Amino acid sequence: MTLILTRSEIHGLLADATAEVAAAVADAHRDLALRRADLPAPPAMGVPGSDGAFLAMAAASGPAGLAAVKLLADLPGNAERGLPVQRSAVLAVSAETGAVAAVLDGAVLTRVRTAAATAVATEVLARPGARVLGLLGTGPLARAHARALRATRDWERVLVWGRRPERAAELAAWISGELGLDAATGVDPRSVTEAADVLCTLTPSREPLVRGAWLTPGQHVNAVGAPPRPDHREIDSEGMARSRIVVDSFATARRKSGEVLIPLAEGVLGEDDFRTELGDVLTGRAAGRSTREEITLFDSVGVGLQDLAVARLLIDLAGKEGVGTRIDLTA
Repeated sequence: MTLILTRSEIHGLLADATAEVAAAVADAHRDLALRRADLPAPPAMGVPGSDGAFLAMAAASGPAGLAAVKLLADLPGNAERGLPVQRSAVLAVSAETGAVAAVLDGAVLTRVRTAAATAVATEVLARPGARVLGLLGTGPLARAHARALRATRDWERVLVWGRRPERAAELAAWISGELGLDAATGVDPRSVTEAADVLCTLTPSREPLVRGAWLTPGQHVNAVGAPPRPDHREIDSEGMARSRIVVDSFATARRKSGEVLIPLAEGVLGEDDFRTELGDVLTGRAAGRSTREEITLFDSVGVGLQDLAVARLLIDLAGKEGVGTRIDLTA
Protein backbone atom coordinates (compact mmCIF):
# COMPACT_ATOMS: atom_id res chain seq x y z
CA MET A 1 0.00 0.00 0.00
CA THR A 2 1.10 3.55 -0.75
CA LEU A 3 0.90 6.23 1.94
CA ILE A 4 -0.47 9.62 0.87
CA LEU A 5 0.18 12.55 3.21
CA THR A 6 -1.28 16.02 2.72
CA ARG A 7 0.33 19.26 3.83
CA SER A 8 -1.82 19.56 6.94
CA GLU A 9 -1.13 15.94 7.93
CA ILE A 10 2.61 16.48 7.54
CA HIS A 11 2.40 19.67 9.59
CA GLY A 12 0.69 17.78 12.39
CA LEU A 13 3.17 14.91 12.36
CA LEU A 14 6.21 17.20 12.45
CA ALA A 15 4.87 19.85 14.84
CA ASP A 16 6.55 18.28 17.89
CA ALA A 17 9.32 16.42 16.08
CA THR A 18 12.01 19.12 15.80
CA ALA A 19 14.70 17.00 17.45
CA GLU A 20 13.75 13.91 15.46
CA VAL A 21 13.96 15.80 12.15
CA ALA A 22 17.38 17.23 13.03
CA ALA A 23 18.65 13.76 13.98
CA ALA A 24 17.33 12.28 10.73
CA VAL A 25 18.96 15.02 8.63
CA ALA A 26 22.26 14.67 10.48
CA ASP A 27 22.23 10.90 9.97
CA ALA A 28 21.55 11.40 6.26
CA HIS A 29 24.60 13.62 5.87
CA ARG A 30 26.75 11.13 7.79
CA ASP A 31 25.50 8.37 5.50
CA LEU A 32 26.46 10.45 2.48
CA ALA A 33 29.98 11.00 3.80
CA LEU A 34 30.34 7.29 4.58
CA ARG A 35 29.03 6.31 1.12
CA ARG A 36 25.93 4.62 2.49
CA ALA A 37 23.74 6.94 0.42
CA ASP A 38 23.79 8.27 -3.14
CA LEU A 39 23.05 11.89 -4.01
CA PRO A 40 23.47 13.01 -7.64
CA ALA A 41 23.34 16.69 -8.54
CA PRO A 42 19.78 17.49 -9.63
CA PRO A 43 19.10 18.23 -13.28
CA ALA A 44 17.23 21.43 -14.08
CA MET A 45 14.53 21.43 -16.72
CA GLY A 46 12.75 24.33 -18.35
CA VAL A 47 9.78 24.96 -20.59
CA PRO A 48 10.50 27.05 -23.71
CA GLY A 49 9.27 30.60 -23.30
CA SER A 50 9.04 30.36 -19.50
CA ASP A 51 11.41 31.51 -16.75
CA GLY A 52 10.29 28.57 -14.63
CA ALA A 53 12.61 25.76 -13.64
CA PHE A 54 11.89 22.19 -12.57
CA LEU A 55 14.43 20.29 -10.46
CA ALA A 56 14.36 16.53 -9.95
CA MET A 57 16.02 16.13 -6.54
CA ALA A 58 16.82 12.42 -6.22
CA ALA A 59 18.57 10.33 -3.57
CA ALA A 60 18.88 6.75 -2.38
CA SER A 61 19.76 5.50 1.08
CA GLY A 62 20.65 2.05 2.31
CA PRO A 63 20.03 2.76 6.02
CA ALA A 64 16.66 4.42 5.25
CA GLY A 65 15.68 1.68 2.82
CA LEU A 66 14.33 4.20 0.34
CA ALA A 67 14.98 5.87 -2.96
CA ALA A 68 13.18 9.16 -3.43
CA VAL A 69 12.76 12.06 -5.78
CA LYS A 70 11.27 15.48 -5.10
CA LEU A 71 10.09 17.42 -8.11
CA LEU A 72 10.57 21.09 -7.28
CA ALA A 73 8.86 23.67 -9.45
CA ASP A 74 10.38 27.17 -9.18
CA LEU A 75 7.94 29.46 -11.00
CA PRO A 76 8.55 33.21 -10.53
CA GLY A 77 5.43 34.01 -12.55
CA ASN A 78 3.28 32.50 -9.81
CA ALA A 79 3.82 35.61 -7.70
CA GLU A 80 1.59 37.61 -10.05
CA ARG A 81 -1.02 34.86 -9.84
CA GLY A 82 -1.09 34.98 -6.06
CA LEU A 83 0.36 31.46 -5.94
CA PRO A 84 3.49 30.06 -4.25
CA VAL A 85 6.61 30.57 -6.32
CA GLN A 86 7.89 27.16 -5.28
CA ARG A 87 5.86 23.96 -5.17
CA SER A 88 7.00 20.39 -4.72
CA ALA A 89 6.00 16.79 -4.09
CA VAL A 90 8.04 13.79 -2.96
CA LEU A 91 7.79 10.24 -4.30
CA ALA A 92 9.49 7.59 -2.13
CA VAL A 93 9.92 3.94 -3.11
CA SER A 94 11.30 0.89 -1.34
CA ALA A 95 14.99 0.49 -2.08
CA GLU A 96 14.49 -3.28 -1.89
CA THR A 97 11.39 -3.88 -4.02
CA GLY A 98 10.73 -0.58 -5.80
CA ALA A 99 7.18 -0.49 -4.44
CA VAL A 100 5.85 3.03 -4.00
CA ALA A 101 6.03 3.69 -0.27
CA ALA A 102 4.70 7.24 -0.13
CA VAL A 103 3.62 10.35 -2.01
CA LEU A 104 4.05 13.48 0.09
CA ASP A 105 3.31 17.17 -0.32
CA GLY A 106 6.65 18.96 -0.27
CA ALA A 107 5.97 22.37 1.27
CA VAL A 108 6.19 21.72 5.02
CA LEU A 109 8.64 18.85 4.56
CA THR A 110 11.05 21.11 2.67
CA ARG A 111 10.75 23.96 5.13
CA VAL A 112 11.33 21.78 8.17
CA ARG A 113 14.25 19.78 6.74
CA THR A 114 15.92 23.00 5.58
CA ALA A 115 15.71 24.48 9.06
CA ALA A 116 16.94 21.20 10.54
CA ALA A 117 20.02 21.22 8.30
CA THR A 118 20.75 24.78 9.46
CA ALA A 119 20.42 23.69 13.08
CA VAL A 120 22.80 20.77 12.53
CA ALA A 121 25.35 23.03 10.83
CA THR A 122 25.03 25.64 13.57
CA GLU A 123 25.67 23.01 16.25
CA VAL A 124 29.02 22.03 14.74
CA LEU A 125 30.20 25.35 13.28
CA ALA A 126 29.02 28.19 15.53
CA ARG A 127 31.01 29.27 18.57
CA PRO A 128 29.83 27.67 21.83
CA GLY A 129 29.34 31.16 23.28
CA ALA A 130 27.08 32.46 20.49
CA ARG A 131 24.22 34.36 22.08
CA VAL A 132 22.67 36.64 19.40
CA LEU A 133 20.73 35.08 16.51
CA GLY A 134 19.99 37.17 13.42
CA LEU A 135 17.26 36.33 10.91
CA LEU A 136 17.01 38.11 7.56
CA GLY A 137 13.60 37.24 6.17
CA THR A 138 10.18 36.96 7.75
CA GLY A 139 8.35 34.17 5.93
CA PRO A 140 7.49 30.63 7.04
CA LEU A 141 11.12 29.59 6.56
CA ALA A 142 12.18 32.14 9.19
CA ARG A 143 9.67 30.73 11.67
CA ALA A 144 10.89 27.21 11.01
CA HIS A 145 14.47 28.36 11.60
CA ALA A 146 13.67 30.11 14.85
CA ARG A 147 12.01 26.92 16.11
CA ALA A 148 14.78 24.60 14.90
CA LEU A 149 17.61 26.80 16.24
CA ARG A 150 16.07 27.43 19.65
CA ALA A 151 17.86 24.46 21.24
CA THR A 152 21.24 24.91 19.56
CA ARG A 153 22.44 27.70 21.86
CA ASP A 154 21.25 29.69 24.89
CA TRP A 155 20.12 32.69 22.88
CA GLU A 156 19.94 35.96 24.75
CA ARG A 157 18.39 37.84 21.84
CA VAL A 158 16.96 37.28 18.36
CA LEU A 159 17.10 40.12 15.82
CA VAL A 160 14.78 40.09 12.82
CA TRP A 161 14.74 42.09 9.61
CA GLY A 162 12.38 41.99 6.66
CA ARG A 163 11.53 44.22 3.73
CA ARG A 164 8.14 44.88 5.33
CA PRO A 165 8.64 46.22 8.87
CA GLU A 166 5.20 45.06 9.97
CA ARG A 167 6.07 41.47 9.05
CA ALA A 168 9.34 41.72 10.98
CA ALA A 169 7.49 43.01 14.05
CA GLU A 170 4.96 40.19 13.74
CA LEU A 171 7.73 37.58 13.56
CA ALA A 172 9.55 39.07 16.55
CA ALA A 173 6.34 38.97 18.57
CA TRP A 174 5.75 35.33 17.57
CA ILE A 175 9.30 34.34 18.57
CA SER A 176 8.84 36.01 21.96
CA GLY A 177 5.37 34.61 22.58
CA GLU A 178 5.69 31.14 21.05
CA LEU A 179 9.34 30.31 21.71
CA GLY A 180 10.00 32.37 24.82
CA LEU A 181 13.03 34.14 23.35
CA ASP A 182 13.77 37.85 23.60
CA ALA A 183 13.22 39.11 20.04
CA ALA A 184 13.34 42.54 18.40
CA THR A 185 13.48 44.03 14.92
CA GLY A 186 16.57 45.46 13.24
CA VAL A 187 16.52 48.56 11.08
CA ASP A 188 18.33 47.03 8.10
CA PRO A 189 20.34 43.95 7.05
CA ARG A 190 23.62 45.56 8.07
CA SER A 191 22.58 46.25 11.66
CA VAL A 192 21.34 42.68 12.12
CA THR A 193 24.42 41.20 10.45
CA GLU A 194 26.88 43.19 12.55
CA ALA A 195 25.08 42.34 15.81
CA ALA A 196 24.55 38.61 15.20
CA ASP A 197 26.80 35.80 16.41
CA VAL A 198 24.84 33.48 14.12
CA LEU A 199 23.18 34.93 11.02
CA CYS A 200 20.59 33.18 8.83
CA THR A 201 19.72 34.62 5.42
CA LEU A 202 16.23 33.42 4.51
CA THR A 203 15.10 35.45 1.51
CA PRO A 204 14.61 34.57 -2.18
CA SER A 205 17.02 37.34 -3.10
CA ARG A 206 18.62 37.57 -6.52
CA GLU A 207 21.17 40.19 -5.40
CA PRO A 208 23.30 40.09 -2.24
CA LEU A 209 21.71 41.32 0.97
CA VAL A 210 24.84 40.83 3.06
CA ARG A 211 28.21 42.43 2.38
CA GLY A 212 31.44 40.79 3.42
CA ALA A 213 32.63 43.99 5.09
CA TRP A 214 29.80 43.59 7.63
CA LEU A 215 30.88 40.15 8.85
CA THR A 216 32.63 39.98 12.21
CA PRO A 217 35.33 37.63 13.53
CA GLY A 218 33.94 34.46 15.05
CA GLN A 219 30.60 34.77 13.31
CA HIS A 220 28.70 31.87 11.76
CA VAL A 221 26.49 32.45 8.72
CA ASN A 222 23.81 30.14 7.32
CA ALA A 223 23.13 31.13 3.69
CA VAL A 224 19.79 29.48 3.05
CA GLY A 225 17.16 31.44 1.19
CA ALA A 226 18.39 31.97 -2.38
CA PRO A 227 16.68 29.62 -4.87
CA PRO A 228 18.88 26.91 -6.41
CA ARG A 229 19.83 28.99 -9.42
CA PRO A 230 23.39 30.00 -10.39
CA ASP A 231 22.53 33.72 -10.60
CA HIS A 232 20.81 34.04 -7.18
CA ARG A 233 22.66 34.79 -3.95
CA GLU A 234 22.26 36.54 -0.60
CA ILE A 235 25.97 36.89 0.32
CA ASP A 236 28.40 38.88 -1.83
CA SER A 237 31.73 37.55 -3.09
CA GLU A 238 33.75 39.27 -0.36
CA GLY A 239 31.62 37.60 2.28
CA MET A 240 32.19 34.19 0.73
CA ALA A 241 35.93 34.83 0.42
CA ARG A 242 36.20 35.84 4.09
CA SER A 243 34.48 32.66 5.26
CA ARG A 244 35.36 29.02 5.72
CA ILE A 245 32.64 27.40 3.64
CA VAL A 246 30.82 24.15 4.35
CA VAL A 247 28.22 22.95 1.84
CA ASP A 248 25.44 20.40 2.04
CA SER A 249 26.66 18.77 -1.19
CA PHE A 250 29.63 19.78 -3.31
CA ALA A 251 28.08 18.39 -6.51
CA THR A 252 24.86 20.31 -5.95
CA ALA A 253 26.58 23.54 -4.91
CA ARG A 254 28.89 23.31 -7.91
CA ARG A 255 25.88 23.25 -10.20
CA LYS A 256 23.17 25.26 -8.42
CA SER A 257 24.56 27.69 -5.83
CA GLY A 258 24.96 31.30 -6.92
CA GLU A 259 26.69 31.85 -3.59
CA VAL A 260 29.69 29.85 -4.83
CA LEU A 261 29.34 29.95 -8.61
CA ILE A 262 29.48 33.73 -8.95
CA PRO A 263 32.68 34.19 -6.89
CA LEU A 264 34.10 31.10 -8.59
CA ALA A 265 33.57 32.74 -11.99
CA GLU A 266 35.12 35.94 -10.66
CA GLY A 267 38.21 34.07 -9.50
CA VAL A 268 37.53 34.98 -5.87
CA LEU A 269 37.01 31.33 -4.90
CA GLY A 270 38.46 28.06 -6.14
CA GLU A 271 36.71 24.71 -6.00
CA ASP A 272 38.80 23.62 -3.03
CA ASP A 273 37.26 26.48 -1.06
CA PHE A 274 33.86 24.77 -0.98
CA ARG A 275 34.62 21.06 -1.13
CA THR A 276 33.95 20.42 2.56
CA GLU A 277 30.50 18.92 3.08
CA LEU A 278 28.42 18.93 6.25
CA GLY A 279 28.70 15.15 6.45
CA ASP A 280 32.51 15.43 6.45
CA VAL A 281 32.34 17.61 9.56
CA LEU A 282 29.77 15.37 11.27
CA THR A 283 31.89 12.26 10.76
CA GLY A 284 35.16 13.93 11.73
CA ARG A 285 36.61 13.62 8.23
CA ALA A 286 36.97 17.41 8.23
CA ALA A 287 37.35 19.88 11.06
CA GLY A 288 34.54 22.16 12.12
CA ARG A 289 35.44 25.59 13.45
CA SER A 290 39.23 25.91 13.78
CA THR A 291 39.46 29.11 15.87
CA ARG A 292 37.14 31.41 17.78
CA GLU A 293 37.89 34.19 15.30
CA GLU A 294 37.17 32.19 12.14
CA ILE A 295 34.09 33.16 10.13
CA THR A 296 32.22 30.01 9.14
CA LEU A 297 29.48 29.77 6.52
CA PHE A 298 27.06 26.95 5.73
CA ASP A 299 25.91 27.17 2.11
CA SER A 300 22.55 25.41 2.17
CA VAL A 301 21.27 24.72 -1.34
CA GLY A 302 18.99 21.91 -0.17
CA VAL A 303 19.34 18.31 -1.29
CA GLY A 304 17.11 15.36 -2.04
CA LEU A 305 18.74 13.22 0.65
CA GLN A 306 17.31 15.56 3.29
CA ASP A 307 13.86 15.09 1.73
CA LEU A 308 14.35 11.33 1.80
CA ALA A 309 15.38 11.39 5.46
CA VAL A 310 12.24 13.27 6.47
CA ALA A 311 10.10 11.08 4.20
CA ARG A 312 11.41 8.05 6.13
CA LEU A 313 10.54 9.73 9.41
CA LEU A 314 7.07 10.67 8.19
CA ILE A 315 6.32 7.16 6.97
CA ASP A 316 7.27 5.79 10.38
CA LEU A 317 5.34 8.43 12.34
CA ALA A 318 2.25 8.05 10.16
CA GLY A 319 2.31 4.29 10.74
CA LYS A 320 2.50 4.71 14.50
CA GLU A 321 -0.23 7.35 14.66
CA GLY A 322 -2.54 5.99 11.97
CA VAL A 323 -2.36 9.20 9.93
CA GLY A 324 -2.71 9.49 6.16
CA THR A 325 -4.47 7.72 3.31
CA ARG A 326 -3.31 4.36 2.04
CA ILE A 327 -4.11 3.21 -1.47
CA ASP A 328 -3.11 0.40 -3.77
CA LEU A 329 -1.59 2.04 -6.87
CA THR A 330 -1.46 -1.31 -8.63
CA ALA A 331 -5.18 -1.98 -8.33
